[in-house]
Amino acid sequence: MKSALITGITGQDGLYLAELLHSKGYRVVGLVRGQNNPKADRLAESHPYVDIVSGNLLDLSSLMRAMTYANPDEVYNLGAVSFVAYSWQNARLTSDVTGTGVLNMLEAVRLHRDMTGKDIRYYQASSSEMFGKVQEVPQRETTLLWPRSPYGVSKVFGHYMTINYRESYGMHASSGILFNHESPRRGPEFVTRKVTQAVARIALGTDDSIALGNLDAQRDWGFAGDYVRAMWMMLQQDIADDYVISTGETHSIRELLDVAFKVVGIDDWEHLVRIDPRFFRPAEVDLLIGDSAKARELLGWKPEVGFTELITMMVEADLDIESKKLAGKVA
Repeated sequence: MKSALITGITGQDGLYLAELLHSKGYRVVGLVRGQNNPKADRLAESHPYVDIVSGNLLDLSSLMRAMTYANPDEVYNLGAVSFVAYSWQNARLTSDVTGTGVLNMLEAVRLHRDMTGKDIRYYQASSSEMFGKVQEVPQRETTLLWPRSPYGVSKVFGHYMTINYRESYGMHASSGILFNHESPRRGPEFVTRKVTQAVARIALGTDDSIALGNLDAQRDWGFAGDYVRAMWMMLQQDIADDYVISTGETHSIRELLDVAFKVVGIDDWEHLVRIDPRFFRPAEVDLLIGDSAKARELLGWKPEVGFTELITMMVEADLDIESKKLAGKVA
């Protein structure tokens, strides 16, 4: 039985990845930060097959203990301070966790390999936010990185550190440059889930509007379940490398609103959306669209869930959740 250690396992990607690896017969070990973390209790309930180990990306010794406990064949480093808007409010914490945390995890993997002689394959969650002020459309693995947020800068550090460990120590270390990927498990602070949650509440009469920022920002949105499949495929390759994972399509926030409101039978949504300057970024990323030709050719990967299907799935899930709240069945 293969063993995999996942950091950031309580996020949407971690949950989908745990399910995928479990279905393939892996022992799945999830790193959870801190004692009495309520997310650990929810994880134990929803994914009872996950072995939970305590650790912190800022504490190398705790990562070494986690490596000893898991003795993994594969490590998936998904842990990060991942909300871009928050990274301007706390650039130091974002840099420490999202940047230096990668270095700590790589070092823990290297040291464990050196002590045990076990070959370990490592996946780093890089991000399309690294492209920032895009220098090429579409963006591919060779596109110049120009991050426009503390989060993006931190991801660039982790990305290049992964390459450095691969080249310096011969580690099987790959990075997935994942473009925006969403699901019903997405946190409500992210714009896609913020929209689908608000649309559900508006349809049920519990909200009367939604406040947003730049409606013209364009993103390449895919389904998180498809994207974790690409992570696993990268670590099955003989040679480690970096891959852009995307749909190759771009959609604006306006298009997102069109699809989401249409699910609940609303065609004219302009009067239901308020523009709030608080939600504009200090430095905007206007257009992200990825070229996944390399992943399609070398991994045999392609997305299976389209944009309309994704947003419809999310609205319907939020309608179910909000309906149960109204009925008093969900706290």
